Amino acid sequence: MKQVNKLVFVLFFLFAGFIINAQTVYDQSYKFAKALEWINNYYVDSVDTDMLVEKAIIEMLDELDPHSTYLTKEEVKQMNEPLEGNFEGIGISFNILKDTIFVVSPISGGPSERIGILSGDRIIEVEGKNVAGTGITNKDVFELLRGKKGTKVNVTVLRRGSDDILDFTITRDKIPIYSLDASYKVKDNIGYLKINRFSMTTIDEFKSAVSELKKEGVENLILDLTGNGGGYLEVAIKLADQFLKKDRLVVYTMGLNSEKREYAATSDGDFEDGKVVILIDEGSASASEIVSGAIQDWDRGVIIGRRSFGKGLVQRPLLLPDQSMIRLTIARYYTPSGRLIQKPYSNYEDYELELLHRIDHGELLSADSIQFPDSLKNETLISSRTVYGGGGIMPDYFIPIDTSFYSDYYRNLIRKGLLNQFILEYVDKNRKSLYRQYESFETFYDEFEIDEKLFSRLTGFAKEEGLKVRDEDISVSKEQIELLMKAYIARDLWNTNEFYRIMNDTDPKFNKALAIIEDWDNLAAFLVR
Repeated sequence: MKQVNKLVFVLFFLFAGFIINAQTVYDQSYKFAKALEWINNYYVDSVDTDMLVEKAIIEMLDELDPHSTYLTKEEVKQMNEPLEGNFEGIGISFNILKDTIFVVSPISGGPSERIGILSGDRIIEVEGKNVAGTGITNKDVFELLRGKKGTKVNVTVLRRGSDDILDFTITRDKIPIYSLDASYKVKDNIGYLKINRFSMTTIDEFKSAVSELKKEGVENLILDLTGNGGGYLEVAIKLADQFLKKDRLVVYTMGLNSEKREYAATSDGDFEDGKVVILIDEGSASASEIVSGAIQDWDRGVIIGRRSFGKGLVQRPLLLPDQSMIRLTIARYYTPSGRLIQKPYSNYEDYELELLHRIDHGELLSADSIQFPDSLKNETLISSRTVYGGGGIMPDYFIPIDTSFYSDYYRNLIRKGLLNQFILEYVDKNRKSLYRQYESFETFYDEFEIDEKLFSRLTGFAKEEGLKVRDEDISVSKEQIELLMKAYIARDLWNTNEFYRIMNDTDPKFNKALAIIEDWDNLAAFLVR
């Protein structure tokens, strides 16, 4: 009887607490509705109540976290296009951050990436018209930047770390819908696969690519998630499932008003055996971090590169009566060992500038600049080795960013789209002769070289477009420019698969991954208990 009375007592207080909370919400809702009614009835001028409500919702969400957002009904229709459909435009993923168009990432293979738009850029003018601090909406951005393939749009960009504003002319194009950029056999039994986002097509693309690689004798895989800003949660879980044994935890979510929910691997994995190395960097976020964290926590593979972005908040789409939407953060992502993926966001300004702080602190150049407190220590689930939480996935092998070839000439050549424009025109004029001379990519890969004549034609073209040649810059950047020229030509003659085959040859992350797989017993010995 005492136990029953105790249970009734507990239930009473729980129910009472719910009633009190519900009453508080009702009181505040009534308060807001009354204020809106009085404004509408008594304000000296006519008011747009729809606008007032939308602004109130936006301001309210702005007080919560960086990723809780409001979308109009028009924006809801367009929200999933980069992940599900086809559209034509400049090819960027963006957010409206502090009333400015903030480039989350240029879409791989799209026109913005080709001319040098970077993650973190802020678009402040479109066609000479100021768009910063003007109350711009997602709808406005779509109307300004989307358009038919072949049309051009001029944008002005503010880039952190640069004193000058940067002008770009972007030729709109069809935005690629595929999430797989490249898949090829590197050598012996090693394959490479690059995924640019987690879309509805990703798993089918992955399975198809792995099937083809296995036919070529591939048993070990380099999975490139650098610059991958994420996508669908369920797709991330299914991709991790490809590598993990049945019932192994992939990720779990938890929040104050959301019960802990666990997502585990099934028996459907196509790559549960074989060596795996995953490449990440500061642009790898959300779904990329879920996959990397699960592989690392289960000691399934080696993670190399630089610390990932640190986006681990779960948004739930909640439709409002007029079909607009709130994407409300309801939980946080945790890796199987219990690591929190999300980096701190108590100070919004610091959150916005966190990647810049990494640069200032030297984190992109040296792992020694990264300090983790003991409170963030976790252990992997097989080898019991130390890993750290608190924001992003820290790789097992740190690879610093390579800035050895940077120069003003190189940056301007890319930023102004001059290199890409020159190669497009070169290939257009010489496509037939190039195909006759190089009947396959393998022949092109082995034999094609950028000679002095072609390089001089490039610098001459750039000079005509207002970019003067600087000998000291050429000496620093020439080798990298020639590499890009060859890769761009290969991409235009074939596709992005061949582009990465050329670029990966000199990529320190890729070459480290290759070395690890080839010397697994020594370089990946920490995976073995």
